[in-house]
Amino acid sequence: MSVIDPMAISASGLTFNQLRMDVIANNVANANTTRTPEGGPYRREVVVAQPLQQSSFGNLLGQYMGSAGNQIGSGVQAVQIAQDPSPFPKVYDPSSPDAVNGYVQMPNVNIQTEMTDMVDAINAYRANSTAFDASKQLDIAAITLGK
Repeated sequence: MSVIDPMAISASGLTFNQLRMDVIANNVANANTTRTPEGGPYRREVVVAQPLQQSSFGNLLGQYMGSAGNQIGSGVQAVQIAQDPSPFPKVYDPSSPDAVNGYVQMPNVNIQTEMTDMVDAINAYRANSTAFDASKQLDIAAITLGK
Protein backbone atom coordinates (compact mmCIF):
# COMPACT_ATOMS: atom_id res chain seq x y z
CA MET A 1 0.00 0.00 0.00
CA SER A 2 1.34 3.37 -0.99
CA VAL A 3 1.02 6.35 1.32
CA ILE A 4 0.14 8.43 -1.74
CA ASP A 5 -3.05 6.46 -2.59
CA PRO A 6 -5.40 8.22 -0.12
CA MET A 7 -4.13 11.64 -1.19
CA ALA A 8 -4.45 10.76 -4.89
CA ILE A 9 -8.02 9.59 -4.33
CA SER A 10 -8.91 12.85 -2.59
CA ALA A 11 -7.09 14.90 -5.23
CA SER A 12 -9.13 13.24 -7.98
CA GLY A 13 -12.30 14.16 -6.07
CA LEU A 14 -11.12 17.75 -5.72
CA THR A 15 -10.42 18.00 -9.46
CA PHE A 16 -13.74 16.40 -10.40
CA ASN A 17 -15.80 18.64 -8.11
CA GLN A 18 -13.99 21.76 -9.31
CA LEU A 19 -14.99 20.85 -12.87
CA ARG A 20 -18.58 20.25 -11.70
CA MET A 21 -18.65 23.73 -10.13
CA ASP A 22 -17.29 25.28 -13.36
CA VAL A 23 -19.94 23.55 -15.49
CA ILE A 24 -22.72 24.53 -13.08
CA ALA A 25 -21.53 28.16 -13.13
CA ASN A 26 -21.63 28.06 -16.94
CA ASN A 27 -25.19 26.70 -16.82
CA VAL A 28 -26.30 29.48 -14.49
CA ALA A 29 -24.60 32.12 -16.63
CA ASN A 30 -26.48 30.87 -19.70
CA ALA A 31 -29.86 30.34 -18.04
CA ASN A 32 -31.45 33.00 -20.29
CA THR A 33 -29.44 32.45 -23.49
CA THR A 34 -31.98 31.81 -26.23
CA ARG A 35 -29.58 31.94 -29.17
CA THR A 36 -26.28 30.04 -29.42
CA PRO A 37 -23.77 29.72 -32.29
CA GLU A 38 -25.07 26.16 -32.85
CA GLY A 39 -28.60 27.52 -33.17
CA GLY A 40 -31.41 27.39 -30.64
CA PRO A 41 -31.27 27.96 -26.91
CA TYR A 42 -28.42 26.96 -24.60
CA ARG A 43 -28.58 23.32 -23.56
CA ARG A 44 -27.69 22.46 -19.96
CA GLU A 45 -24.43 20.55 -19.48
CA VAL A 46 -23.58 17.87 -16.91
CA VAL A 47 -20.29 16.21 -16.00
CA VAL A 48 -20.18 12.44 -16.48
CA ALA A 49 -18.01 10.61 -13.93
CA GLN A 50 -16.22 7.29 -14.02
CA PRO A 51 -14.25 5.56 -11.27
CA LEU A 52 -10.53 5.26 -11.80
CA GLN A 53 -8.89 1.85 -11.93
CA GLN A 54 -8.55 0.10 -8.61
CA SER A 55 -5.38 1.05 -6.77
CA SER A 56 -2.90 -1.22 -5.07
CA PHE A 57 -4.59 -0.21 -1.81
CA GLY A 58 -7.95 -1.32 -3.21
CA ASN A 59 -6.49 -4.61 -4.41
CA LEU A 60 -4.94 -5.27 -0.99
CA LEU A 61 -8.15 -4.40 0.80
CA GLY A 62 -10.11 -6.54 -1.65
CA GLN A 63 -7.99 -9.57 -0.73
CA TYR A 64 -8.88 -9.16 2.94
CA MET A 65 -12.54 -8.18 2.51
CA GLY A 66 -13.56 -10.58 -0.24
CA SER A 67 -16.04 -9.35 -2.84
CA ALA A 68 -16.99 -6.18 -0.93
CA GLY A 69 -13.45 -4.89 -1.33
CA ASN A 70 -13.62 -5.21 -5.11
CA GLN A 71 -15.76 -2.08 -5.25
CA ILE A 72 -13.00 0.09 -3.81
CA GLY A 73 -11.45 2.25 -6.50
CA SER A 74 -8.75 4.85 -6.58
CA GLY A 75 -10.74 7.95 -7.23
CA VAL A 76 -12.94 9.48 -9.87
CA GLN A 77 -12.42 11.14 -13.22
CA ALA A 78 -14.57 13.19 -15.54
CA VAL A 79 -14.97 11.38 -18.84
CA GLN A 80 -17.35 13.73 -20.61
CA ILE A 81 -19.31 16.95 -20.37
CA ALA A 82 -22.64 15.86 -21.80
CA GLN A 83 -25.65 17.89 -22.81
CA ASP A 84 -28.91 17.35 -20.96
CA PRO A 85 -31.47 16.00 -23.46
CA SER A 86 -34.52 17.31 -21.58
CA PRO A 87 -36.91 19.47 -23.64
CA PHE A 88 -36.69 23.23 -23.79
CA PRO A 89 -39.49 25.06 -21.97
CA LYS A 90 -41.48 27.56 -24.04
CA VAL A 91 -42.33 31.04 -22.81
CA TYR A 92 -44.84 33.36 -24.43
CA ASP A 93 -42.98 36.50 -25.52
CA PRO A 94 -44.09 37.76 -28.94
CA SER A 95 -41.71 40.75 -28.74
CA SER A 96 -38.60 38.53 -28.73
CA PRO A 97 -36.68 38.22 -32.01
CA ASP A 98 -36.42 34.45 -31.28
CA ALA A 99 -40.20 34.00 -30.99
CA VAL A 100 -42.00 31.53 -33.22
CA ASN A 101 -45.79 32.02 -33.12
CA GLY A 102 -45.20 34.17 -30.02
CA TYR A 103 -43.33 31.50 -28.09
CA VAL A 104 -39.62 31.48 -27.30
CA GLN A 105 -37.72 28.29 -26.50
CA MET A 106 -35.77 28.87 -23.29
CA PRO A 107 -32.71 26.95 -22.08
CA ASN A 108 -33.42 23.74 -20.14
CA VAL A 109 -31.57 25.18 -17.13
CA ASN A 110 -33.44 25.12 -13.81
CA ILE A 111 -31.77 27.52 -11.37
CA GLN A 112 -33.00 25.60 -8.31
CA THR A 113 -31.49 22.37 -9.66
CA GLU A 114 -28.22 24.14 -10.45
CA MET A 115 -28.01 25.64 -6.96
CA THR A 116 -28.70 22.26 -5.37
CA ASP A 117 -26.01 20.67 -7.54
CA MET A 118 -23.61 23.50 -6.63
CA VAL A 119 -24.15 22.94 -2.89
CA ASP A 120 -23.57 19.21 -3.44
CA ALA A 121 -20.34 19.89 -5.38
CA ILE A 122 -19.11 22.33 -2.73
CA ASN A 123 -19.79 19.83 0.08
CA ALA A 124 -18.06 17.04 -1.85
CA TYR A 125 -15.09 19.34 -2.52
CA ARG A 126 -14.91 20.22 1.18
CA ALA A 127 -15.07 16.55 2.19
CA ASN A 128 -12.26 15.64 -0.21
CA SER A 129 -10.19 18.56 1.04
CA THR A 130 -10.66 17.43 4.64
CA ALA A 131 -9.76 13.83 3.74
CA PHE A 132 -6.65 15.04 1.90
CA ASP A 133 -5.54 17.10 4.92
CA ALA A 134 -6.19 14.19 7.31
CA SER A 135 -4.15 11.86 5.11
CA LYS A 136 -1.35 14.40 4.97
CA GLN A 137 -1.36 14.74 8.76
CA LEU A 138 -1.22 10.95 9.15
CA ASP A 139 1.75 10.79 6.79
CA ILE A 140 3.54 13.53 8.72
CA ALA A 141 2.82 11.74 12.02
CA ALA A 142 4.16 8.46 10.60
CA ILE A 143 7.35 10.15 9.40
CA THR A 144 7.96 11.90 12.72
CA LEU A 145 7.29 8.66 14.62
CA GLY A 146 10.44 7.16 13.12
CA LYS A 147 12.68 9.95 14.44
